[in-house]
Amino acid sequence: MTNDYQDLFDIDTNLNRLVKKIELLNYINPLNIESEKKHFFASKYNYQPNFKYPKVKFNGYKLHRLFFSQRLERIEDTDIRQLYEDIIYEYSGKIECIDTINQGRKFYFNSLKSFGTPTEKDLENAKFILRFDDDEPSEDLISKYSVHEAQTYFEDFSKRYDFQYNLKFSTNISAAAMVQNNTQTLLLKRNYKFSKNQLQVLANHEVGVHMVTTFNGLSQPLKIFSSGFPNNVETQEGLAVYSEYMSGCLTMKRLKELAYRVIAADSLAKGYSFADTFDLLHNQYKVQRDIAFTITLRVHRGGGFTKDHLYLSGLKKVYHYAQSGGDLDVLLTGKVTLEYADTIYKLQELGLALTSKYLTDSYQINANKNTTIDFILNSLK
Repeated sequence: MTNDYQDLFDIDTNLNRLVKKIELLNYINPLNIESEKKHFFASKYNYQPNFKYPKVKFNGYKLHRLFFSQRLERIEDTDIRQLYEDIIYEYSGKIECIDTINQGRKFYFNSLKSFGTPTEKDLENAKFILRFDDDEPSEDLISKYSVHEAQTYFEDFSKRYDFQYNLKFSTNISAAAMVQNNTQTLLLKRNYKFSKNQLQVLANHEVGVHMVTTFNGLSQPLKIFSSGFPNNVETQEGLAVYSEYMSGCLTMKRLKELAYRVIAADSLAKGYSFADTFDLLHNQYKVQRDIAFTITLRVHRGGGFTKDHLYLSGLKKVYHYAQSGGDLDVLLTGKVTLEYADTIYKLQELGLALTSKYLTDSYQINANKNTTIDFILNSLK
């Protein structure tokens, strides 16, 4: 088999080597979040934060050239060739994003190219979610667990999966936790207090999906399953939030946070400044100020990062796909995209891809008991 596809494997290996350098999330998280947050709050929310970012470790122009020098015409199958063409354009877009971080609208337009912006339908879905009441107060929603207690929780949770990953603490992430795909590392925010529900959410989201697809991707013959298909963020985040839903820990609070992210991402298109977006969330929507700051930071970092609107649209797509009997195994085979499912099946038939080695355990039984959330997910347009 390999001999017939030698050109494909050569190109795949080349791309994988190049793509290791462009992990966007390693560059987009500001280094001085805490000090700028203090400054912003002290200014009564009028200060324009001045975020500092990690230094870029590659030459963007040279990297573009190496991506586009791949001899894709040697891939005989048109579907597979098209996939690799799409991938090269996708990675090229990521280089442009990284190259223009902190260059205002220039970065924003590159981010649009890679992640799009909320549609009218997305905004309607977000506003629809915000009409519902908050969760009943419960012990599970009180933030009281330290990062070391969180570590113990994750280590215990991960015993159900037969893979080993690194776990590190960081002060330079804008989320409470995140997976670094290329180093198989779970980062936890160092000075953070987690609630019991949040630990369940993050375990099912980060380990149950992001780590599962990281390790499934690494076990595939083709490395693009690990380095990532085009536009895979929407599918990957959709799967991750769907795992929260299926494990029974998706709350109204969490669903509303995803809705606020859509509204915040949309504010970029309207030309809002950091303070404007924060004001919209905190004063108009009455979002608690630390949460409003985090959501605002996530969309304004780099100069306007629109990725966050994809969590809700991804959840909607994956939910409808699963409800209509769609096969989730194919979406867990690596960092893949729902829209390429047919190409993945074809690769599997040709012996160029495997079925998923690890499966998200929350998908086996539906533990969601919240009828309001069922109603909302069924109603999303």
